[in-house]
Amino acid sequence: MKPEFFVKNGELIEENEWISKINSFRLDSKGKLVSVATELKDSESKIALEVRRLTDNAIKERVEGLDSVGICFSGGLDSSYIAAICKKLKTNFTCYTVGFQDGNFRNSEDIQYAQRVAKHLKLSEDEFKFKIFTFKEIENIIQKTSRILQNAKVNSVVNVGVGSVEVAAHSISKHEKIFFSGLGSEEIFAGYERHKLNPSNDECFDGLLKMYQRDLIRDSAIPKALNFSFTTPFLDDNLVSYALKIPIKYKINNAGAKMILRKAAEPYLGKYSERPKKAAQYGSNTDKAIEKLAHIGKFKTKKEYLESIE
Repeated sequence: MKPEFFVKNGELIEENEWISKINSFRLDSKGKLVSVATELKDSESKIALEVRRLTDNAIKERVEGLDSVGICFSGGLDSSYIAAICKKLKTNFTCYTVGFQDGNFRNSEDIQYAQRVAKHLKLSEDEFKFKIFTFKEIENIIQKTSRILQNAKVNSVVNVGVGSVEVAAHSISKHEKIFFSGLGSEEIFAGYERHKLNPSNDECFDGLLKMYQRDLIRDSAIPKALNFSFTTPFLDDNLVSYALKIPIKYKINNAGAKMILRKAAEPYLGKYSERPKKAAQYGSNTDKAIEKLAHIGKFKTKKEYLESIE
């Protein structure tokens, strides 16, 4: 199994080491940091083929030597791609999808899409499991997640929303020691709203630098508390290095975001490579659950509610 470059001796590296590693992706032949990596001159089709090769290989290298692996599965582009390759490799894996439904909240979008993708990929009952959590169950998950992230000092509404999905997925799992995450894909392939405002590889690079505080601390704290580890093929060093050189017009344009990855994934996922980005806390309805808990507790904001948890 290929180790993650942001982990050393089983622990998250220091932030300065992360920044140094990301900066290394923009060094020129003389070792000088350049503001923008030289863009590839290849055709879109050729680049898509190379993205597919690098992504497939990043996933393959991360399942080698594993008896089993879990996948945090939203039915979105990234997790569906990972599941497709695990199926192709005949890996022993299980996809876990979670959502919250209560009262006027409709069934979570993630569960709806995950069921469709699971059918498309012909996943067996052992390869795909999902659960719709009750209000009381999701309240316990949210409080557990908040306590974990309080200790890590990253107890924001967004982090608890995303983290609650991870904790919920783990709670219905077979407690595999390794879980796949799609972390990094939005950054290297320009999948966020801010990439629409600034469509550039410079914005992709800047987002990678900021991932430490925004994502990595959370996704280190939760696995550590629950005794597992995340593996992140979209943060594979070879894939990141290549992706930062892809012309931005192939990543984000009038057709949508992450277009080059969608093109790479299309042979595996068909029309399911087209699903628009849906953040985990929204696709699962965990953000709505936090909002409802804050309202019931008569807190002015979701943040106040989370800060009240002891």
